[in-house]
Amino acid sequence: MNHKVVSLFAGAGGLDLGFQMAGGYDLLWANDNDPDAVSTYKANLGNHAVLGDIREISSEEIPECDVVLGGFPCQGFSLANTGRRADDARNVLYLEMLRVVASKRPKAFVAENVKGLMLMSKGEVLRRIVADFEELGYDVQWKILNAADYGVPQRRERVFIVGTRHDLEVDFEFPTPTHGRKPDSGKLPWVSVGHALGGLPDPDSRHDLTNHTYSKYKLRFNGYMGHRAIDPELPAPTVTGRGDNKGGVVVLHHPSNERRMSVRELALVQSFPLNFEFACNQSAAYRLIGNAVAPSVGRSVAQSLQQALKTAKVAVKGD
Repeated sequence: MNHKVVSLFAGAGGLDLGFQMAGGYDLLWANDNDPDAVSTYKANLGNHAVLGDIREISSEEIPECDVVLGGFPCQGFSLANTGRRADDARNVLYLEMLRVVASKRPKAFVAENVKGLMLMSKGEVLRRIVADFEELGYDVQWKILNAADYGVPQRRERVFIVGTRHDLEVDFEFPTPTHGRKPDSGKLPWVSVGHALGGLPDPDSRHDLTNHTYSKYKLRFNGYMGHRAIDPELPAPTVTGRGDNKGGVVVLHHPSNERRMSVRELALVQSFPLNFEFACNQSAAYRLIGNAVAPSVGRSVAQSLQQALKTAKVAVKGD
């Protein structure tokens, strides 16, 4: 029987797509307060996405489930946010995930956030989050995963927090990297951004790809975010969702360093498949991609969790 999944702060559905790609999971219900995110999610993953503020959705409206996913908003935690503070209102939205986990008592939960979460208040924010979930009766582990180590053509470090219900005595281990910059025996080399985008047509040519348009925001080469020269022989720098409302400054240069990446190219750098449609305008699509979990990393975590749940010692309500 497949594990039933509820997803909070689902965004465009990167983490959910990873779980779907892993197999063995059924996506039951998802939520986000961004209309563009929900439209995109529905276009690709199903009509179970609900638009609304999770703070205004009661636990009774959310179905029973085996796994809760939550990429709770990261802007308050991000290193890119130089004004980040521990009391930023966005930093406590994880409490809504805590509420849902407390109510539904799933077998497991998976949360994802930016690396900067580790540094907030000298690590106290992360310790508090872990302790809160442990108090609910979950064994909690966290680890920084670099997307490039899982075949994504992007150097993207993110904190993954995984909790399994203590009474299940589940032995979860984070996925072993499959790729490396200087790969050991048995590992593949990192996927370069030049290789990943090499087969795509020029967006200014005739083609049949969706979302293959790009920002005309002026190229700069000053080393700052969105203005870095791209080395086509390496994975791209981190794709971000930060910038102006025109979708310009955060959009990475194409590996040719002659223009910025198209929406389709940036999505590939995040490991979204070619047929994933962003049902919104170009600016919103760039933002959704930058805020997403790389689906390939989500798939690796989902596979590891699935293996761990096979060892559960106690039957779960509803099984």
